[in-house]
Amino acid sequence: MTLTGIGIAGCGRMGGPMLDALTTAGFDANGFDVRPASDFGTRAPQMRTLPEFRNHLKILITVVRDIAQTDDVLFGAQNLIKTAPDLRTIIVSSTLSPRYVADLRARVPDHISLIDAPMSGAAIAAQEARLSFMLGGATSDLDTHQPLFDAMGAHFHRMGGYGAGMQAKVLNNLLAASNTAMTRLVLDWADQAGIEETALLDLINTSSGQNWFASGFDTIEFSRDGWQADNTIGILTKDVASALDAAPQNADTTLPETVQSTVRALKPRADKPDA
Repeated sequence: MTLTGIGIAGCGRMGGPMLDALTTAGFDANGFDVRPASDFGTRAPQMRTLPEFRNHLKILITVVRDIAQTDDVLFGAQNLIKTAPDLRTIIVSSTLSPRYVADLRARVPDHISLIDAPMSGAAIAAQEARLSFMLGGATSDLDTHQPLFDAMGAHFHRMGGYGAGMQAKVLNNLLAASNTAMTRLVLDWADQAGIEETALLDLINTSSGQNWFASGFDTIEFSRDGWQADNTIGILTKDVASALDAAPQNADTTLPETVQSTVRALKPRADKPDA
């Protein structure tokens, strides 16, 4: 299968750099977003109107925010399932409820292959084409589309059949949300104790409290943000909700629910003073 007619739906903080990585690697890739192309600066030449996007589309990568927007892309406002005549593969890279993703198979015609490929690494990893992908799908489909993932990422984890990638991703993000909540709490308590932020983060990075959020605190673009419904901290609470939606029957969800409420309560953290 020749990998042409690639389209990314949702060209924001993650999808935009992913589109850049594909075009830099020489792939025939275009972008679509509900915002006008003029909002995308130097990326504007890669953006297409909806008719242009759907008529060129063979491989769709969805990187929109949530289930409602994914439904719009596939079945609703954009309705690419019915209106893109040559669509043959859908790669779901948004982080969504594993139950929703699994149910897509019954809603999407059989001639369209489905791959779930959520990613991790934040915007900086997307910009540097070193994302980590958690992949679910038929082995032959994953093999065929691996060159696309190679162009956008650096780490590839094949978790099993279709749907397994998303299940793994929400479990990973549950840990990420836990690390975010506890690291921010620890830093706030350290402020009250008069311990300097950089000194504590350096300690954590080489000690038993080491975690992704603390180790990358100075490079993660949302590390100091407070919760807002439309920012990355807000997305963390959505991701915990996705994990809870797929929790095993009779599971104790007290801790994940506490993490979710703690992240939702985060206030902005001031930038550290210049040295």
